[in-house]
Amino acid sequence: MYVSPIQLVVECNHMSDISTQERQRFDRDGYLRVSGLADPTMLSAISAQVSAELASQPMELEIDVGYPGAPRSESDRGASTPRRLLAAYARDGAIQSWAGVPAPIISRLLDSPTVWLSQAHHNCVMTKYPSYSSDTLWHQDIRFWAFEPPHLVNCWLALGTEREENGGLRVIPGSHRWKLDPERLDQGCFLDPRHPENAAAIDASIQLDLEPGDALFFHAGLFHAATRNRTDSVKLSLVYSYHGAGTRPVPGTRSAALEEIRFDC
Repeated sequence: MYVSPIQLVVECNHMSDISTQERQRFDRDGYLRVSGLADPTMLSAISAQVSAELASQPMELEIDVGYPGAPRSESDRGASTPRRLLAAYARDGAIQSWAGVPAPIISRLLDSPTVWLSQAHHNCVMTKYPSYSSDTLWHQDIRFWAFEPPHLVNCWLALGTEREENGGLRVIPGSHRWKLDPERLDQGCFLDPRHPENAAAIDASIQLDLEPGDALFFHAGLFHAATRNRTDSVKLSLVYSYHGAGTRPVPGTRSAALEEIRFDC
């Protein structure tokens, strides 16, 4: 059942802003890095809560996603490895409090004084464990979402250092503006790397390194990918997705299944 997204209203709890040049760069490239958006105190509180809840439900496991490198059956080694700590906003505490921090920046990026956080998509802590993580192929987050129009922005908070070797994100700048021919996608709606246009675009992709506390804002239509974690440490990232007043989840779909959180900025 569709639940009105305006049942819960939250005031933005952090004064953040971006320049006109940063807004223009986001419109062009589809992403924006903001250094140190989570101050050390907040970052420490979030990290402590995540560490305490990593074994709690609801949880998505590596075996559930079926990505390259993931275990194929419950008897495989690593089958119980976490992939995502789900329902982040409902966990209260520092994890929930963080959701209001990027809201003013989202408001600027979407040119909307009011923004909504989707509890139906992302709303999680992404985990990549050593030895048992999998590759994430080139995809758009909105490929299985149902919003009209499909203009959403993700905020990805790095709880630790993110690099190529531990599965940090790569993106194809400007790909959120593509008018994509369906033949460029495979059956899973990932970019087919054998297609000449895709191969050239992937060659032009860039790695987005992040330090603890950095926030990466990227359009949900931006193509991105990541390798598996080849280090000895777990990589953790808190991810929320937002949309503005001009976008709504389609009634009757998974995107409209959970109450959305409104932030007035």
